[in-house]
Amino acid sequence: MERTRSLSDKIFLFVKGVAMGAANKVPGVSGGTVAFVAGFYEELIYSLQKINRKAFMLLINRRFRGFYQYVNGRFLLLIFAGSTFSYFSVSRVLDYFLQHYEIFVWSTFFGMILGSIYYIAKDFKDWSKQNIITIIIGIILGVSISLMNPAKENDNLWFVFFCGIIGVTGMTLPGLSGSFILILLGNYVLLLVDSVNELSKTIVDVFSWNFDFVHDQVRMRYLKIISSFTLGSVFGLVVTSHILGYLLKKWHQIVTALIIGFITGSLGIVWPWKKEIFKTDNGKLLFDSQGNKVIENYHRYIPDTSEVSTWYAIGFIIFGIFILLALERYGDNSKKLKV
Repeated sequence: MERTRSLSDKIFLFVKGVAMGAANKVPGVSGGTVAFVAGFYEELIYSLQKINRKAFMLLINRRFRGFYQYVNGRFLLLIFAGSTFSYFSVSRVLDYFLQHYEIFVWSTFFGMILGSIYYIAKDFKDWSKQNIITIIIGIILGVSISLMNPAKENDNLWFVFFCGIIGVTGMTLPGLSGSFILILLGNYVLLLVDSVNELSKTIVDVFSWNFDFVHDQVRMRYLKIISSFTLGSVFGLVVTSHILGYLLKKWHQIVTALIIGFITGSLGIVWPWKKEIFKTDNGKLLFDSQGNKVIENYHRYIPDTSEVSTWYAIGFIIFGIFILLALERYGDNSKKLKV
């Protein structure tokens, strides 16, 4: 049964979808962490779990209203509308700030992740030996992922479909960044930069009744790529939500412990003080379609405390923690809503 929501709650739910979408696009940041801290993670997982055989039977029998209510349609619509809107708006603003004020953006996200670790850990009561080992395993996995070197770009549609399945884990598993996984798979620029830009152009053309793009082989290639990626993402979202829903019901504390470990391990990915290591081919720098150098990995270093920029960055870390505390406060209030 759908939860009764006020207009302000619907607006905030849309905004949280925007935040989750923006987080999903930033390498090292997990949209699932935003969902977890903002208080709608379990509702997201259990709503996605409702996309099952019964839901498809309701659709086949044209019981659209029953389908909408069964899958908690209003909730999913607001969250995914916010996430989609974010990909074409807020995430582009983030791209600008990452290009011009990179250290301050990473500092803010670093603070948010620090705050999220506190948020999840403070309500975690079962500090048994088994759960502590699980946390350590999560940390090791998170750190190991951050140290891996990316593969080469691959536009094979089946591989792109697989990228959609893997990339969507950032939305369903807090602490695991879907965009960073796409970097490791070599397809971050292809899928979340080039293809999204081409899709944006196509949407503008369609609304302008300009269909000349159907004769543009490059544009059509990108549209096929993003279609395959989208199908993989939808498939992965439904499958992983069923798996996580089962795990949350059966081993809630162990899953939470693993999440704490993952998020802690991801701190290395968003460490603010780092220098890019750019990808090369036979000694020559590689560039994406926008003319930007392709990042292969990062060299992390300890900041110089005598520099003013270091203290500004620390200030943004504190700012990120405060953002998280604000999300926590609203998330706690959201949980008090009647079902």
